[in-house]
Amino acid sequence: MRCVLLSDTLDLRALFGTALAAVADRVEIVDHPAEHPEEVRLALGWNPPPDAFARYPNLAAICSIGAGADNLLACPGLPEPVAVVRVVDPDQARAMSHFVLWHLIGHQRRFSAYAENQRAGRWQRLGQRAAAEVPVGILGYGRIGRQVAADIAALGFPVAAWSRSPGADEPGIARHHGTDGLAALLARTEVLVNLLPLTPETTGLLDAARLRRLRPGAFLIHVGRGPQLVEADLLATLDDGTLAGAALDVFAREPLDAGHPFWRHPRIAVTPHEACDASDAAVAAAVAATAEALAAGRPIPHAVDRMRGY
Repeated sequence: MRCVLLSDTLDLRALFGTALAAVADRVEIVDHPAEHPEEVRLALGWNPPPDAFARYPNLAAICSIGAGADNLLACPGLPEPVAVVRVVDPDQARAMSHFVLWHLIGHQRRFSAYAENQRAGRWQRLGQRAAAEVPVGILGYGRIGRQVAADIAALGFPVAAWSRSPGADEPGIARHHGTDGLAALLARTEVLVNLLPLTPETTGLLDAARLRRLRPGAFLIHVGRGPQLVEADLLATLDDGTLAGAALDVFAREPLDAGHPFWRHPRIAVTPHEACDASDAAVAAAVAATAEALAAGRPIPHAVDRMRGY
């Protein structure tokens, strides 16, 4: 089966060519614009050219290069019948958990304050708080959210999770859902971890009204999608002391503009959208599994529900 590489922003062959070579017996990788486009049934994409899909009349599926597929779903030229497939990689969930734990423990143990003291040459003990004194709220309780929640709870932090669908409490993890559940989670949370997929419902979710419902001196770890955060509202709640700090890995516009105030804000930590990546092998495996399902007429593994957006 022929698979075309579609991206306006990344060199997918350079990134994944070696891994994709391992599945060459099942999938032929071709560059866009491909010759004999009617033979192309599969694509691997990230920010694809908006007019690319018109060239491939028999395209049946497009694989993302990560757990999120919102950039593919947002492409205006994507035909409705084309399945959108996300990557599922256990190592990616663990990498996300490690990233969140880095910032969570940094907040709990006041690492940024100690760094400031070091720069000032100031010897000052700030005291310690137990993990049990720092309640964590997690927005999004899918595969990655469950890994993050379990790892945080195992370290003794009180954990609550909010999801679209209801669910029973689990050992060490309180479950919330719906509008009332979100309000309840925010009210008991000091460290808020956003892992939600981007949907119309989650766009702009993290605004001033919701950030102000957190405990005083709260900390935001934003690793979902950029448009979920109202950036001006974050700056306002940091500057008035509502929030103690924020760790941001995703942004409304990427790369982050050189003049953006996030770069210079003393209570914001910026990373360039790399909290976790799917491995090259996992991306190649997703392409191969999708090709095999299409050839056999079977349901495609990990296809996105377009109505939900994930």
